[in-house]
Amino acid sequence: MKGFRDRGVISPSKTSTTDTPKSSFISDSSEPGSTDTKFSKPSLWSSFFTSAFSVFDTYHKSSSTSQNKAPHIRHSNGWTSPVKKIMAGGTMRRIQERVLGTSKTGVSNTTSDIWLLGACYKISQDDSSGNADATNALAAFHHDFSSRILITYRKGFDMIEDSKLTSDVNWGCMLRSSQMLVAQALLFHQLGRSWRKSLDKPLDREYVEILHLFGDSEASAFSIHNLLQAGKAYGLAAGSWVGPYAMCRSWESLARSKREETNLEYQTLPMAVYVVSGCEDGERGGAPVLSIEDAAKHCSEFSKGQEDWTPILLLVPLVLGLDKINPRYIPSLQATFTFPQSLGILGGKPGASTYIVGVQDENAFYLDPHEVQLVVNFSRDDVEANTSSYHCDVVRHIPLDLIDSSLAIGFYCRDKDDFDDFCSLASKLADESNGAPLFTVANSYISSKRDNSEVRDDDSLGVMTMNDAEGCLNEDEWQLL
Repeated sequence: MKGFRDRGVISPSKTSTTDTPKSSFISDSSEPGSTDTKFSKPSLWSSFFTSAFSVFDTYHKSSSTSQNKAPHIRHSNGWTSPVKKIMAGGTMRRIQERVLGTSKTGVSNTTSDIWLLGACYKISQDDSSGNADATNALAAFHHDFSSRILITYRKGFDMIEDSKLTSDVNWGCMLRSSQMLVAQALLFHQLGRSWRKSLDKPLDREYVEILHLFGDSEASAFSIHNLLQAGKAYGLAAGSWVGPYAMCRSWESLARSKREETNLEYQTLPMAVYVVSGCEDGERGGAPVLSIEDAAKHCSEFSKGQEDWTPILLLVPLVLGLDKINPRYIPSLQATFTFPQSLGILGGKPGASTYIVGVQDENAFYLDPHEVQLVVNFSRDDVEANTSSYHCDVVRHIPLDLIDSSLAIGFYCRDKDDFDDFCSLASKLADESNGAPLFTVANSYISSKRDNSEVRDDDSLGVMTMNDAEGCLNEDEWQLL
């Protein structure tokens, strides 16, 4: 990452670590050849817990979708009920991490810079500064990472319409990942990129109000209940997994419906939402085009014609290969985290969405929605609320070349100058992509389309698995979901 831009560099000497949570860096990664683990050799314990975890996970999935058979299952083995509770609470995964030896430093031993949503943490060491600056930079990175809003599986919320589901375990990870991305956009808009969560009370009122928007009931504007309702046209349904394109379009639909319900002064999402996908029907072929003309139109519609430009949330759903990501796109993906407007990536392993917030070399740092937590309810003005379940001190990473090829990138532009800066950076990135741009920038989509002979009609929008890239002729061909 040494060659990336110097904007957004965090100076260790100026960063206070008073409120930094005292927690070790822990990773979910368990790649072959890892040497920083206490349990590097196979053992009877590792075999037992690997098998046990697989069996219990299967039981948990089947029991969540077969409630009528639960009494029979519960009485067949007296120990299955407490095991189910252990799994639902996330304890089993923590046991697995420790016994199987996957716990290790979340930041590698390299001295390469870390980029986290547009902020750079220089952990390189030289003879003049010694270890102090690198240590301070790591602490600052950890404080920043743990201040990002985490939204995970919840259990015990009100039933989702007629589904009778009171939990999103095993199917809601893409919805939760998208909630995290939008929550960061609201944090940046309301409190700025430099905001960090304090350990002291009272909490910032704007911060509490943002969390309240993502509560698990219809009363919260951006709840999983309301997201599913808004995304029905794109195939969203309780209990079903959804892809990045449908997810992005669902947010566009939800933002539009909330805008129509309220006055311009009291917008729950105080920004326009623009899904960059070439056209409204999700046409395939060629890199998607960010049209400056369309962005201006979205801003005008958001302000109901009162403003020429407004804050804007850009969502770019992409497929960057067939069953795995094409390596040609990895440098460009890395570079997007250096943009000051970066909101990260909705992505992860096939069928398991995460929220990727940063990179270091070939590793991507992410927040994991797969922890199951009890539903939390607090009012929008409760500045004494316990919000610990919305943050994570555990730093997890995954190699970028292992993430699913179906993903979505997010950006937040505060004003027209910020948008112009973003367009300049994006255009430069496309020019330097060696013929494999993530997306391009043009004054209008129509003029760009005339120059693109690869555009074809789309035949699918809706719900699908993340590794489904049907219709793609080769790994270099583009497809929008």
